[in-house]
Amino acid sequence: MTVTLDDTAAPTQAPRRTRKTDWGKWFTWGVLAWLFAPITFMIAFSFNDIQGRHNVTWEGFTFKWYGGVFDHAELTQALLYTLAIGVLTMLIAGTIGSLLGLALGRHRFRGQGTTNLVMFAAICAPEVVLGAALLSLFLLVGIATGFMAILLAHVMFTVSFVAITVRARVITLDPNLEEAARDLGAGPWTTFRLVTLPMLLPAIMAGGLLAFALSIDDYIITSFVAGEVTTFPLWIWGATRVGIPPQVNVMGTLIFAVGVTLAVINVIVAKRRRS
Repeated sequence: MTVTLDDTAAPTQAPRRTRKTDWGKWFTWGVLAWLFAPITFMIAFSFNDIQGRHNVTWEGFTFKWYGGVFDHAELTQALLYTLAIGVLTMLIAGTIGSLLGLALGRHRFRGQGTTNLVMFAAICAPEVVLGAALLSLFLLVGIATGFMAILLAHVMFTVSFVAITVRARVITLDPNLEEAARDLGAGPWTTFRLVTLPMLLPAIMAGGLLAFALSIDDYIITSFVAGEVTTFPLWIWGATRVGIPPQVNVMGTLIFAVGVTLAVINVIVAKRRRS
């Protein structure tokens, strides 16, 4: 029996695969858009050509507020206080937190569990509780409210963030590199300076920048111990009753730009060290 094939028959097609919607990706982009919306509003309204006190409706585009960013003397003074406290907090908390993180990640000692508990308690505790507790402590030991009290308070609640950041990096260090340096004749200080410190530097910079950002942003704890000193967040809160000038958005935009620049530099330095 002969079987013939029909050449005109249509070839069979493979079934099409339906694309599944990646809801996780869209959710991530949605969260990022929600987080960056206030920042975008701040940057946009730093160019708003307002005529009255309230900077909430778009009235035109202008650069004049950047030229007169320091027109409000009290606002400028508040910003200088905030920047000075932030830089000092970054240096002091960065140093103390880095040494504490190195000790917690490298050594085992009595009281280590209590130290971890205190650090995480300082992070998890409500800022209202921390502010009231720090105010009571300062009054008990005779520390007057003001610039020094704000600096001490900021160091006390940011040092835990730095220590945890540095400790996470210390745990991942390769001890063979330090042992190799000691085998080649390097002493403890030389090994730390030439081997350990360069490997810890990205984490130290990240912890310091985090302390700086937390210090600049803090309002609740600062309001308890500020006294007669007015910082940038305190001034903004007081100005909401009569209208926030556009210079606030300009200063916020400049601070945000500097923070992003420092973060990008830290990432670039970390990548170059890894390569």
